[in-house]
Formats: sequence, C-alpha cells, structure tokens
Amino acid sequence: MRAIVLMCLLHVAVANLTNPWDGPGKAAPDPDPNSGNACRVDQGSCSCCLMMQEVYRLKSYFNVTLTKIEKEYLLTKQSLNSVEASRTAFSASLFSGEQFRCYGPFDSNIILSYKNIFLNLGSSYNVSTGIFTVPHSGVYTFAVSVYSDAGAPGILVSTCANLQVNNQLVAASKDQNMYDQEDSATIAVVLQLRAGDQVSVKLPRGCYLCDDSHYNTFSGFLVYLTE
Repeated sequence: MRAIVLMCLLHVAVANLTNPWDGPGKAAPDPDPNSGNACRVDQGSCSCCLMMQEVYRLKSYFNVTLTKIEKEYLLTKQSLNSVEASRTAFSASLFSGEQFRCYGPFDSNIILSYKNIFLNLGSSYNVSTGIFTVPHSGVYTFAVSVYSDAGAPGILVSTCANLQVNNQLVAASKDQNMYDQEDSATIAVVLQLRAGDQVSVKLPRGCYLCDDSHYNTFSGFLVYLTE
C-alpha cells in the first residue's frame, strides 16, 4: 500500500516539473524561436531555400562582375577609337623619279614642297605648301634625306636642308665642297609637339638638290599622344 502511494506522489511531482502551472504570479515560458522555422518542419524545403539563396548570390556576383567588365571594355574601345582616329603618318619625295632634275639654288631660303606623296595618313601634310601641321599633341619622329649631284667633277656640290618647327631651326644638314661629285645626308629627330605646330623643310639660300629617283624625302609619324 505504501508503495502505491509513493508512486502516485512521484507521478504528481514529475507532472508539476514538466507542466508548470500558469497561474497568477507564474511567468509564461518563452516561445521556441525555431517553432516557425521551415527547416524544422521540412528539411527538404530548407535545403532548397539554401540552394536558391546561393544561386541568387552567385547571380548577383556575376552581374556585378559583368558590369565591371563591360565598363572596362567600353573604356578600352574608346581609347582604341581615339588612337585610331589620331593615327598620323606621311612620307613624300621631292621628285617623282621620272627624270633627273634639280631644285635651286635660290637667292633666299625656300620651303621645300614635296609633291610625290607615298603616304599621308590623317591628311596633315599639305602638298601645296610643304608644311606638316601637327593634328594632336604628342611625340613625333621626322626624317629628312637630301641628295645632290654636281653633274660633273670639280663643280661645287651644295647639299643643304633645314628642319624647322614654327619657322624655328631644329636640325640642319649642310655640305658644300668641290671634292665630291655627289653627296647626301639624313636628318632624324624625335620631337614633342603641340597641336597646331607647323613642321617644314627649308632649302637655304645658295643650296640645291638634284636626283632622278626618290633620294630627297620628308617623312614623319606620331609615336604616341600626350593629350
């Protein structure tokens, strides 16, 4: 009998511990924070949600990366278009090579007008005036070759040319002697110029150039922009 009573009391005590009374003065238990979690209800749905979140994250990452690549591509394309638009090069000879002829001598300095055009990319060289007008600020390289034939031994050879920028002397080649029947020289320079500068070759007074080919030439091209 005592054993039965003890078992009943123990059952009541355990019931009071697991199911507390919510009467006056007794605080309600805290709700389970995960009671509405889909992962607790359905593990399959939870895994699907996690996968969708990861897919969305990767999609957002790729969209941002693609946007950056597109911007870099546009900048590169604009830069390339700028370089292509600024391509500048020219090359011309004083004579066409059809027959032997001379230019000069004159009583004053004369700007040489190279009429036989090999290349005029950008159309910055004026065949009528012999002046190259710089289209873009940058670094340019120029080359001038001069040649003359005295025609006979013992006659003065006077092979001269002056490279000038805005009528200011930059480089010169001058050879006057009676020892050579023919003579030649080359001027090669690299210059940093501004847009609008004018480059030309001047034949000094008393000098002359002769040939029957393309020995007397004037060339130049843009190395890189500095704008």
